[in-house]
Amino acid sequence: MALDVGKVRIGVALTDPLGYTAQPLLTIWRKTPGEDMRSLLRLVRKHEVTQIVVGNPLHMSGEVSPWAAKVQALAGTLGERSGVPVYLWDERLTSVAAHEILDEAGHDRRDRKDIIDQVAAVIILQGWMDAQQRTGKQGAPEMETSRPE
Repeated sequence: MALDVGKVRIGVALTDPLGYTAQPLLTIWRKTPGEDMRSLLRLVRKHEVTQIVVGNPLHMSGEVSPWAAKVQALAGTLGERSGVPVYLWDERLTSVAAHEILDEAGHDRRDRKDIIDQVAAVIILQGWMDAQQRTGKQGAPEMETSRPE
């Protein structure tokens, strides 16, 4: 499962049953930290998630932004509460890529708020899965910040 964590919404994506491709699942509209965590934990249980990849919103310089620190804290709590390994993945430019994909698909920019975060989560998950295939690894050290190549 991959998450694109924003201040208003969390985009969620899952792999297909064989783990080859990333698929959009849903968008969680954020309420309170407790409710958000309960929603995420329900998804982990319902979909029998074995690994979670969380987009790490670093500054373009690669430094940790204030928002990245909050996302990293959420990722840590999610890992602790779910018992599932959580990995951070550099998400710089995923929103730009998501908008480009939706532009190419002909989606009106005004109607994107319900799906843009799901598309960003798909990009995060597919990038992470592709990197795992290239390196031959099954996962990476938990909470490691990885950069796309």
